[in-house]
Amino acid sequence: MKLYIKYDINEICKKILQEQLDKLKLSYALLGYSEVEIREDISTDKLKELYVGLNNYGIEIVESNKNILVQKIKDAIIEMIYLDDKLPTAKISSHLADKLSHSYGYISNVFAEVTYTSIENFIILHRVELAKKLITINELSFTEIAHKLNYSSLAHFCTQFKNTTGLTPTTFKRIIIKRRENAMNNS
Repeated sequence: MKLYIKYDINEICKKILQEQLDKLKLSYALLGYSEVEIREDISTDKLKELYVGLNNYGIEIVESNKNILVQKIKDAIIEMIYLDDKLPTAKISSHLADKLSHSYGYISNVFAEVTYTSIENFIILHRVELAKKLITINELSFTEIAHKLNYSSLAHFCTQFKNTTGLTPTTFKRIIIKRRENAMNNS
């Protein structure tokens, strides 16, 4: 029997983080998507134990200023794409510059230096991932998805989807439907 699982990666990470911090009996506050304030002095041993505990789940503690900024950029983009009801209509570059209090040129250069990709590519990948999720849920039309993700047109959405996945949204949807039908027939 196959089970299809839907999950929220942000919620999973938050729960893992809370479990690890609680296990060490630390006083803390979750400040945002990936920021924690430890409200007490933490011994080297406890810090090492936290590193190891989080690392077991593929979660790292970020230390360099550039890596911290890149994580904040990623968090702002993910929040903007996944958590906000609709992407901002203002330029994303202005939105990020305002949110992170740095010029977009600086943000863009640091992001590219650390990740070896552009902010634009990161945004495209996440927009397409959300589009795939929305197509899978099957509650919105392609036009509604394109509008929700702030694409200039349905054609632009379809082109970017195909360039990223190798499939048109229609083909992707057909595959999802076929897989569901096969799963129902095999159960």
